[in-house]
Amino acid sequence: MKPDFDTMSITELRAYLLSHRNDDDAFYKLVDRLEASSDDTDLYPAPDTPENIALMEAAIRKQIQKLQEKRQD
Repeated sequence: MKPDFDTMSITELRAYLLSHRNDDDAFYKLVDRLEASSDDTDLYPAPDTPENIALMEAAIRKQIQKLQEKRQD
């Protein structure tokens, strides 16, 4: 009997899939969950031009600042 994938967290689902690698249902459920949770993810162009490199550097600095602020809280 398979577990109820809808009630599992992404972490639990990932752990289940690692121990049941041939379970296609679990795989597709995990992919669907990860895709759904990526809506708030910022996407950046490949750093292949000076402008895109500057954009990527700014994004990295912003992320570092957020992590440092979080660590101070």
